[in-house]
Amino acid sequence: MSHHCHCGIFGIFLGFLTGLLWLLFALLGFIFDFFVLIGLGGVLGNILNILIALIGFLAFLFFGLCLFKKAWKSCK
Repeated sequence: MSHHCHCGIFGIFLGFLTGLLWLLFALLGFIFDFFVLIGLGGVLGNILNILIALIGFLAFLFFGLCLFKKAWKSCK
C-alpha cells in the first residue's frame, strides 16, 4: 500500500494553512490587485488568479485529507 503523507503532522498542517491562505488571497482579490499593480491586469490577471485559487484549493484538500488521516490513525 502506498502512503502519500510521509512528512510529520506539523508539515502537513503548514501545507494545509498555506493552501488555505492562497485560496483566501485569490478569492478576496489580493492576488488580482497585485497583478494589476505590476501591470498584468485584465484577462491574464484573471487567468492567473483562477489558477492560484485552484492550486490553493487543491493544496487545501490534499493536506486537509492528510491531516485527517494522521489524526484518524493516532486516535485508533
